[in-house]
Amino acid sequence: MRVVLVDPSRTATKFISRLLETRQHEVRCFADGREALAYIKSDQEVGALITSAEPLSISGLELCWETRLIASSHRPIYVIMMSSSQDQDKMIAALDHGADDFLNKSPMPEELFARLRAAERFVNMQRELIRLATTDSLTGMFNRRAFFERAKALCARAAAGEKLAAMMVDIDHFKRVNDTHGHDVGDAALCAVAHELMNERVLLGRLGGEEFALLLEGRSMADAVNMGERIRSNIEKLEIESGSVILQLTCSFGVSEWLRHDTIDRMLKRADMALYEAKLTGRNRVVAADHAMLTTNYDEVGRLVRSAAKSA
Repeated sequence: MRVVLVDPSRTATKFISRLLETRQHEVRCFADGREALAYIKSDQEVGALITSAEPLSISGLELCWETRLIASSHRPIYVIMMSSSQDQDKMIAALDHGADDFLNKSPMPEELFARLRAAERFVNMQRELIRLATTDSLTGMFNRRAFFERAKALCARAAAGEKLAAMMVDIDHFKRVNDTHGHDVGDAALCAVAHELMNERVLLGRLGGEEFALLLEGRSMADAVNMGERIRSNIEKLEIESGSVILQLTCSFGVSEWLRHDTIDRMLKRADMALYEAKLTGRNRVVAADHAMLTTNYDEVGRLVRSAAKSA
């Protein structure tokens, strides 16, 4: 586990870091609390913080509190306050400020190892819970809730002027695949398409059924269309085994880009409408949202387009 160790005493940090390294922990040592905090923010792999009560620049209690705010619900960090004092009030204050455990300074090695084992159990359990809560169990990509949660940061940067494009992807005739070949083959088809999409370094999620969404940070509409064409071509070449039959798939794509004063819902709805235009005009196509979609009643037209697409 990667551990951040904070103490103004070089002797203390050298002693404790050597102990931890004998048990294969990766240790990052700091004397300054603010420097340690900046490192914790930048390194997503930090699993534990061990801090003395009086690091430089900020107090150990402040460091505990700030680290707990960083940890949030998406990133587990186990916090241990270390003090040479046996004062119960200090222990209570540490726990109230976000510490998970309290350790006497210059700890016995076996006690330190035992507390780090507890930290590892906690962090691993939390990471597994986060994975289960945010991941689509079939495809391994983000589920709908996690996708929209992570989209907030990208949309904030787009609102500040960065490029952002969206892509909606839907497997063509997926109901026919399930009805003809069974749900096991349908699941294999979903996983094959998801694997192809996950080769791209973009934010993506399974929004439901056979529908996927991608957000392309720093990309224009033209960039997204080019990417969509490449993915479409790759998916067209996929082969899914169904007994003695080799099943081939196609997908339809709708693309949009962030506009001034936009929202994630409006951008995705434009991409969704472009997707269903692709369905209506032959499937296995990439369609970019046009300007006629900008002032449209998305909910009503989307309902009509979906209805027409299903009957096509």
